[in-house]
Amino acid sequence: MHGNMMFQPLLISSLIEHAEIYHADTAIISKNTDGSMTQSNWAQIAKNSKRFANVLQSLGLSASDRVATIAWNNHRHLETWYGISGSGLICHTINPRLFPEQLTYIINDANDKVIIFDKTFLNLVISIQASLPNVEHFICLDAYDENIKKALPEVQFYDVLIEAQSEHYEWPKLEETTASSLCYTSGTTGNPKGVLYSHRSTILHSYASCLPDSLNLSAKDRILPVVPMFHVNAWGTPYAAAMVGCSMVLPGPMLDGASLVHLIDQYKVTNALGVPTIWQGLLNAAHQSGSKLVSLTRNVVGGAACPPSMVKTFKDVYQCETIHAWGMTETSPVGSVNQLKAKHLELAETEQFNVRFSQGRPPFGVQLRVSDEENGVTEIQRDGQTSGNLQIKGHWIVDSYFGENKSALTLDGWFDTGDIATLDQDGYMNICDRSKDLIKSGGEWISSVELENIASAHPAIDMVAVIAAVHPRWDERPILIAKKSAESQITAEDILDYYTDKIAKWQIPDKVIFVDSIPVGGTGKILKKVLREEYGSVLLEG
Repeated sequence: MHGNMMFQPLLISSLIEHAEIYHADTAIISKNTDGSMTQSNWAQIAKNSKRFANVLQSLGLSASDRVATIAWNNHRHLETWYGISGSGLICHTINPRLFPEQLTYIINDANDKVIIFDKTFLNLVISIQASLPNVEHFICLDAYDENIKKALPEVQFYDVLIEAQSEHYEWPKLEETTASSLCYTSGTTGNPKGVLYSHRSTILHSYASCLPDSLNLSAKDRILPVVPMFHVNAWGTPYAAAMVGCSMVLPGPMLDGASLVHLIDQYKVTNALGVPTIWQGLLNAAHQSGSKLVSLTRNVVGGAACPPSMVKTFKDVYQCETIHAWGMTETSPVGSVNQLKAKHLELAETEQFNVRFSQGRPPFGVQLRVSDEENGVTEIQRDGQTSGNLQIKGHWIVDSYFGENKSALTLDGWFDTGDIATLDQDGYMNICDRSKDLIKSGGEWISSVELENIASAHPAIDMVAVIAAVHPRWDERPILIAKKSAESQITAEDILDYYTDKIAKWQIPDKVIFVDSIPVGGTGKILKKVLREEYGSVLLEG
């Protein structure tokens, strides 16, 4: 017997409809590629998304055709998202920081029919155009520009296209399991793999993201997603924001610390989201400018482990609560969020901080386990100490990769994340390292994350990475690569001395290498593979 309740499919179009009706005048503030600002609202975003749905229909696309976007976080990009997915097409966000060969592979693998791009990426699009035989349309996210038209004669312009279309469009009643968007991984070896989300998984992920014990979003917030829309759909925030009707500040291409400080202060941002490298730049800029980031009550850190020193600085200096979160492309991405439980409020502040340093616990909708490294399916004890393979399953977790007929799961239906982690009895998860970044020295494991967290707390260090270097006796030993703060006179000996009494002596890095910059990828993560290629043999030299 079925319940006697209405059934309505969970569709992305329902999010923008809700925002248009109940949060019409809520501001959407956007920085354009030329640095100018545009102030829109949910009503206008909704109207233009319908206009763009009509544009796509006029191009003769078929259901589930892929439409690629190569663009920054801005209002036009947001409008296209709802127009693409809401009309039954698949929104394929592309990371413009990838190598041209990778971009070509991704676009052809997805069989994209349309490429939408910010004019910032005109030369990039032109450079790969000849290698994209299946792309039929190129749309520049801007007003008509004669110079762009000369460089790319086939181009059409977003503002011109939507101006010619009606704002009236009937969103189709799709099945909720219909594919809605496509993201490719950045952390796999070999070619990137596509993860194909559904309308259902996206809506359920949005519900989970908004929960108080998750990202805690509401109509009272003004959020700043610094994480790009091409990085796992900006962690799903454009969908969650429409669900609760909060205001958004979209930073465009200016992601430097000074620009972000200005946006936060100028537009009274309450909640910002990004990777640790972004927040280090923000903290440096806020310190130099004297800003106290008064409006910022919360910031979400994901994409890489957040140094404990960063959590303390945000809290002690800026009265901003740092929410540590974890996820990946295959998990949509929210897999765990660090929010305290009632019992933690009775702890001393230092003990609360210790809880805050983990990646948190899963929201309803997903489950985590840590499995034995031998067979990969036997769960080990949840004691907060014993580490193993971190695995996940749930409503918004990948089942198989795009274009592949084989399952991506273990024999008993879990996705193995490639992380090594611990779980405690409350479900708080702590990532020890990526399995490929662990350092095995003389048969014993050393966590690069733990070594990085210690060094990051030193005030003279701006950025740090720890990698394994080949050692003639111990197989591997840790070495530390550091970028000093401006005008710092710190020495290698100073850093190594800093480890004293903080970690076992045998785990202290063998060498410190100072560099002018540390390479980061398109999602802001440190490129340890590049560092290993450059410095992995340094202990064998001389």
